[in-house]
Amino acid sequence: MNFSYFTDGLDKLPEVLIGVVLIYFLIIGCTKLFGLKSFSKMTSFDFAHTIAVGSLIASTIATGSPSVLLGAILLLGLYALNYLISYLQFKSERLEQILENKPVFLMRNGEVLHENLRASIVTENELRSKLREANVLQLSQVRAVILETTGDVSVLHTSDLDGEIDDYILEGVQS
Repeated sequence: MNFSYFTDGLDKLPEVLIGVVLIYFLIIGCTKLFGLKSFSKMTSFDFAHTIAVGSLIASTIATGSPSVLLGAILLLGLYALNYLISYLQFKSERLEQILENKPVFLMRNGEVLHENLRASIVTENELRSKLREANVLQLSQVRAVILETTGDVSVLHTSDLDGEIDDYILEGVQS
């Protein structure tokens, strides 16, 4: 039996261990420096950032290509780019409108908005599931169900049938 399948590459073990420790502390440092938003509920940019970071870390640690130093530089670059995009969106409402998805009503005042469900590719079964998770007992209690930019579904409901939602909360939600 050939055991080289299990032992090939063990000569690189010290380098790999040093790389793992270095990259691990670099990720913690970047998260502290650039903020927890780096791993928050994901917008499309956060998702792309997370996938790129994961891929880069895996390649750097597992294969050594790119090298640990180049991987660290690329990792810093990815964090800096993600931070820059977030900062520019924070500073420019127009840029935020261009780059970000908009939240969408799936229900409004107890009425299911079937056209928005279709456009958002959300099934009625998924909608019912979210209503149950939010402990909605009657559709008349639902003021709004919103598909957020992160993919989460927010259910705003009340037992007070006259309860209204402040305009501030619904600002920017597509009808």
